[in-house]
Amino acid sequence: MDVIPAIDLLEGRCVRLYQGDYERSQVFNDNPVEVARQWVDQGASRLHVVDLDGAKAGYPVNTKAIEAIAQAVSVPVQVGGGLRDRTGVTQLLEIGVQRAILGTAAVEDQMLVEQLCAEFPGQIIVGIDARKGWVATHGWLETSEIAAKDLAQQMVKLGAAAIIYTDIYRDGTLAGPNLDALRELAGSISIPVIASGGVSSITDLLSLLALEPLGVTGVVIGRALYTGDISLKEAIQAVGSGRLQDIPPDLGFSTFA
Repeated sequence: MDVIPAIDLLEGRCVRLYQGDYERSQVFNDNPVEVARQWVDQGASRLHVVDLDGAKAGYPVNTKAIEAIAQAVSVPVQVGGGLRDRTGVTQLLEIGVQRAILGTAAVEDQMLVEQLCAEFPGQIIVGIDARKGWVATHGWLETSEIAAKDLAQQMVKLGAAAIIYTDIYRDGTLAGPNLDALRELAGSISIPVIASGGVSSITDLLSLLALEPLGVTGVVIGRALYTGDISLKEAIQAVGSGRLQDIPPDLGFSTFA
């Protein structure tokens, strides 16, 4: 299982939100490139970057910071937040991002999703962010009338490479992942599912590993890594794939001030 550190960008800084609330953000580092390099040094095989300003604005905002991250690390970077047209997606792919994550567009412009999946095969992921099972859009500020499982099945037909599923009420809370929702979603589709939201311990990761046969192939971890509740090195050793050959045996974990 891929263990994927999250880097959430707000005004160019690395932050974490609580349940997606922009008013409840905590800054962990003013230098996201430093954060990215630390995660790679600790064995990350992929990074998950979210442009929070972009998610709210409807177009990429933290492009310079994202480019700096992509150019500074040797592992693939996947990015979401505000990608609602072809221009935004191609801009990111051209600056070194490997995979683009579509969220709101998956609900509001499925023709665009289909076109992008055909143009960039294997590079388009759909992020499904759910609030009580219903898909949230526009930076989680609005809730749609489509169920997460139904949207996921539609995205399979359109050619999405994978689904990132986030339970909004678990995100940033350290309350544990929504295993029931993940089990139902993964069991209903044929493409990989990446879990996101609420992971707080190695026990949570082992619970997710039990869902791997259903297609849950990765997990995005945010706050728990920044607070030190989970060591990335230990997480990779417990459940995942990573660049462990690059990790010095005496490398410790340091939280971000």
